[in-house]
Amino acid sequence: MSDCGEKAVSVIGFIGSVFSPWYRWSGRKNPANHCCINVATYGKGGRFTMTDRGEAALRVSDNTFQVGPSQMHWNESQLVININEVSGPPIISRVRGQIVITPDHITHVEMPLTPAGTHVWRPFAPKAHIKVDLESKGWQWEGHGYFDANFGTRALEDDFSYWTWGRYPLSDGSLCFYDADRRDGSKLAVGLKFEDTGDIRVLDASPKVPFKRSKWQVRRETRADAGYRPHEVKPMLDAPFYTRAAVRTQFAGEETIGVHEALDLNRFRSPLLKPMLAVRVPRRKGWQFQSDAD
Repeated sequence: MSDCGEKAVSVIGFIGSVFSPWYRWSGRKNPANHCCINVATYGKGGRFTMTDRGEAALRVSDNTFQVGPSQMHWNESQLVININEVSGPPIISRVRGQIVITPDHITHVEMPLTPAGTHVWRPFAPKAHIKVDLESKGWQWEGHGYFDANFGTRALEDDFSYWTWGRYPLSDGSLCFYDADRRDGSKLAVGLKFEDTGDIRVLDASPKVPFKRSKWQVRRETRADAGYRPHEVKPMLDAPFYTRAAVRTQFAGEETIGVHEALDLNRFRSPLLKPMLAVRVPRRKGWQFQSDAD
């Protein structure tokens, strides 16, 4: 999010694009054949890009993840993301430029989200500086950021019916909350505070507080001090099964604005939703890198 609070960006790299209808329709046999670098910008002039690409577009090394014309590269101190994508409807346009994430520090936390370890969360940099430089007027800004990863061996909708996640910056670190309803009837409820010193503290669960549903009526809740009512301050992504927004809440008396997500996996597993998603997630199976053509 920008320091002014007016703009935000999300970039997600996928091998086995979990929200792609094409991957689902393929039977999820070959994750590498459904890869993507999803870029969404929020604020005036915001765009959404999510192109499902084939295996020919994928290149992975120890420090670089490339999908077609876009790539993420770790240079030992920063994550440098070079973007060259085309946004989907209703406004089709080029989204091109660079985003640099500079972590305050790197953690070694790796947390299973299911008892069997079929899904794992890895918060590499819970607090970071972000610098955005896109080829569009007004899309050069700096702010606070975050860098994590999720790994899985099963479809999300097979193991979860609902989950919510939030990352909130604090004056002395940042907080992350993960809450989920699993298909087996058990629940995930995790709160971690990442101190600026590098220490990590497991939090006693603050009350889980519901707040206003999204425009698509996706249920939303997050953690907050007792008696405090969280609320959305900036809408970001609003889909029939998924919502992302900047949310104001309070912990230990400190108000903070962070990024909150909620995911209704009962809705997502509906086959009726997949054709709708295909409009927003085009499939491009062919690709040739310039070096291969030389």
